[in-house]
Amino acid sequence: MHVAHLSLADFRNYERAELPLEPGVTALVGPNGQGKTNLVEALGYVASLSSHRVANDGPLVRAGAERAVVRASVVRDGRALLAEVEINPGRANRARLGRAALPRARELVGTLRTVLFAPEDLALVKGDPEGRRRFADDLLVLLAPRLSGVRAEYDRALKQRNALLRSAGATSAARRGAGALPGIEVWDAQLATLGADLLSARRYLLARLAPYVARAYDAVAETAPGGTGAGAAAPGAPADVVRLAYRSSLAEHRGEGEEDLSAEAAREGGAPPRDALAAQLVEAMEQLRRREVERGLTLVGPHRDDVLLSLRGLPARGYASHGESWSYALALRLGAYELLRSEGPGTPSEREPVLVLDDVFAELDARRRARLAELVAGAEQVLLTAAVPEDVPEQLTGRRVAVRAGSLVLPGVDAGGVDEVEEAGRG
Repeated sequence: MHVAHLSLADFRNYERAELPLEPGVTALVGPNGQGKTNLVEALGYVASLSSHRVANDGPLVRAGAERAVVRASVVRDGRALLAEVEINPGRANRARLGRAALPRARELVGTLRTVLFAPEDLALVKGDPEGRRRFADDLLVLLAPRLSGVRAEYDRALKQRNALLRSAGATSAARRGAGALPGIEVWDAQLATLGADLLSARRYLLARLAPYVARAYDAVAETAPGGTGAGAAAPGAPADVVRLAYRSSLAEHRGEGEEDLSAEAAREGGAPPRDALAAQLVEAMEQLRRREVERGLTLVGPHRDDVLLSLRGLPARGYASHGESWSYALALRLGAYELLRSEGPGTPSEREPVLVLDDVFAELDARRRARLAELVAGAEQVLLTAAVPEDVPEQLTGRRVAVRAGSLVLPGVDAGGVDEVEEAGRG
């Protein structure tokens, strides 16, 4: 899979931009603030209908414009397919595939798969649980696009239930636990059903991902000799160096421990079935009702879970050095890449994600920079950004596009011919 063309209209600082692309490596080079990250953000939006930089769509639309449009020509098994999304802040987004309108924008998810490395990835190791939950859910959606709808419905149900809890908390009877909450059982059931689906899917995903992350860490950090390939180390990389565990708010409420996801026994059949998880979630919400009304929050469910990362038996957050944290963050992304290309849906060509490296090399020391470049050089398509040409490793030689003065300068087009390429936005 690769992208042959990216087109933007009123996206971020771009009034209009046309970027032809090819398989192999393309580097977007230019000073900070010129719009390099905006280009790769647009590509990621087509893949996931979300941004890796902001939580809502408002900032994605150019100032003064009502909407933004992103189009990508995606080549899968030699056939080009045009994917288009229209971003309408405050209203429903619209999407088209092959010029045919889709009933729901989320049906576009799965047409393009990307794995993005960015400086913000360090927060996967050092930051709060929200970032790790989002990492897991974004990967889930790429592997099983139907879960995009489950995720969106869960978020909506959670907001509705929290609103009901807050309104109930305004009455003294409810705060004492003596008052009825009309309609709460409906939201309990809906949230539990959707939550059980997410919880089960996350457990299974992370159990599959864990060995890929362990091997990728070995390859990036060179904990053992012989790591080769796009994110894969030699077979038999020590699994006890890097381990993943799942901390469930439901399990904590039930007095159960965290679930080790690196063990061979961590398989789909080893966890409670979805119906049992849903029943447990409903029971927990009923038992926590009084506290939930007092706080106006739903206190149990996937939105309060965490993915625990350990390194040599210690929590990576707080114990890993800066360099080890970077290696761990890279291993999570490389592990995701390997999982997608090895076990994702579709043909081998369709499974191959587009790799996006957003200004990540400037953040790495020389050894990790060289290792990452070596590991990703064989990918079908790599799109990277860099402030200066020197930040592009020698292993990733390929096509370069200059982003300067708000314009794209393609190979073979001098500065005076920029207008023939397409003027990108200003600012």
